[in-house]
Amino acid sequence: MCENFVERLQRYMEEKGINDNQMTVAADLAIGSLGKLKKGGKGMNSTNIEKILRHYTDLSPEWLLTGRGEMLLREDPAIVQQKFPLYTDHSVELQNVPLYELDATAGLVALFTDHSRQTPISHLQIPNLPPCDGALYVRGDSMYPLLKSGDIVLYKEVPNGIHSILWGEMYLLSFTIDGEDYITIKYIQRGDNERIVRLISHNPNHSPKEIPADSIRALALIKASVRFNTMG
Repeated sequence: MCENFVERLQRYMEEKGINDNQMTVAADLAIGSLGKLKKGGKGMNSTNIEKILRHYTDLSPEWLLTGRGEMLLREDPAIVQQKFPLYTDHSVELQNVPLYELDATAGLVALFTDHSRQTPISHLQIPNLPPCDGALYVRGDSMYPLLKSGDIVLYKEVPNGIHSILWGEMYLLSFTIDGEDYITIKYIQRGDNERIVRLISHNPNHSPKEIPADSIRALALIKASVRFNTMG
């Protein structure tokens, strides 16, 4: 069955784990335009399509508009790398960092506690980075524009959890609230007392969130990020 524009856009959003609100904010679309489009209205014009393609650079314009070719553009060898160094960091001339697909694991706790059972989907070799234990794909837009969905972050595990936090730095963390497990990337700041920590997004559209310090189950310091620039 042939897909139309709306169905192709929806398939891309599902592939990347993006909801209507996230795309609306990230691509600076008019509020409600995606909803109107999906209901058969005129919620999308050429300007909005250009905004989507300008922000989601891995989305093939030809595929979105005509259905021809592949959904995702092939990655260009040019890579944007960003480091998040600390004064105490030392660089490693070259290291082989395993890249994991988090959806294929039981979460950060399992990933951090038993590497032998987790099979990397690939490895990254990047010179002159601080020591890193692994790498994961970014999902969501809470750290946009510093990090966007599809970027790769390289991390160093923090074995002592909350007791080893460097306040104000960026972390990959797993925490449990009311029986629900969450995995996110945030800046971590001190709360009003030692039992609370504050999670801060880089994206101003995401409000700070306070969580109990003892709800954190796994923690890793973000050391670097990698972004692929695609050529259309």
